[in-house]
Amino acid sequence: MNLNHVGVIGHGEVGKTFSAGLKAKPGVSTVGAWDVKFVNAATQADELAHAARLGVTAHPGMRELCEASDFIVSAVTASNTLAVAQGAAQHLRPGTIYLDLNSASPGTKQQCAALIDAAGGHYVEAGVMTSVPPYGIRVPLLLGGAYAAELAQRLTAWDMDAKAVSTKIGIASAMKMCRSVMIKGMEALVIESYATARHYGVEDHVLPTLVETFPSIDWQQTGAYFFSRVVEHGKRRAEEMREAANTVREAGFEPFMTASTADKQQWVADQAAAGLFKHLPQDAPWQDYADVLLAARAGK
Repeated sequence: MNLNHVGVIGHGEVGKTFSAGLKAKPGVSTVGAWDVKFVNAATQADELAHAARLGVTAHPGMRELCEASDFIVSAVTASNTLAVAQGAAQHLRPGTIYLDLNSASPGTKQQCAALIDAAGGHYVEAGVMTSVPPYGIRVPLLLGGAYAAELAQRLTAWDMDAKAVSTKIGIASAMKMCRSVMIKGMEALVIESYATARHYGVEDHVLPTLVETFPSIDWQQTGAYFFSRVVEHGKRRAEEMREAANTVREAGFEPFMTASTADKQQWVADQAAAGLFKHLPQDAPWQDYADVLLAARAGK
């Protein structure tokens, strides 16, 4: 398994973390990246400068990245997972390891695997089991596919937290998506519950009852964290939850709760895109986020 020349598709928060982290690993000769922001006039200069500071080659397109890479990491938004696999399959070298980090449903991952494998590549799905920033490339990864065990062994040797869970594509993503139904659902519930409690002035009564029921959780701190993460990454989370809803549908159930979670995440993302929270520091208490939402509602 040759992992000497790394190519990262999608140079956002996760992609930048992996390109910077993998560049320092023994045996890695080059790290390149491709992102649509590299050719967008509004973002090109900043993104190319950032890649240069990391020592990452910013490729001009998918073809160039695939031709230069024997280990490709796909780190795009959930809605682009399949399209990126379709694009890469047209250009990748035979034998290329294609690690799909994206939060997509088992069915989507299976479609991606079929494309990559038919092109002579080796598809490995990954379930990223928690937020990347606190861990960097040591974020827990569950791997699936015929080459999952071999890749997990190599990544573990690089001091990464990778575990092969199945040779079958879809198992790792199912584990990730089922977890997301719960975690992202909790985010949506906390935002809705806390903001409503703030409106009625009953938050000092509601939160202590949560502590009584779940004493291991710091509900004040958790509220602030959930609000800040959804404000910053709500769009990406909403896309992930639409894939989680597809996961539920693929199991034969109607995703009532999951679809609603996606709607809530998207609604918060839309408020953030409108600049509603731009004056708040990232470490603001949850009450500040709730007050912004309440003020905006009152102003309508």
